[in-house]
Amino acid sequence: MTDARDERRPAGELEASVMAALWAAGAPQTPGQVQLSLGAGLARTTVTTILTRLHDKGVVARQRQGRGYAYVPVQDAQGLTARRMHSELDRDSDRETVLARFVAQLSPDDERILRDLLEPGDR
Repeated sequence: MTDARDERRPAGELEASVMAALWAAGAPQTPGQVQLSLGAGLARTTVTTILTRLHDKGVVARQRQGRGYAYVPVQDAQGLTARRMHSELDRDSDRETVLARFVAQLSPDDERILRDLLEPGDR
């Protein structure tokens, strides 16, 4: 029988929570500060590991603060989503098919927005 401590969070949930905490702070944060803002009973070492991984991925920048680092997002949430979309697109060699299927699955509102963005004109 497993207890709540043994249950793992879905992949990416902790990274998303850490990023949300960094965006909300609006200033560089140490792992301890992020840990406090999450209030999820996470160990500081866990938060440090997540921040290090995000730094290795180029999602956050870090600056020396005392003996450790303070971390700050390099993009806002929308920029990070766009970056992830590009990464997914880069994983497939048939970009045309991937884009065609993506566009085919857009809602009418999203299709209109995309069309407006792609059409030259006054904005």
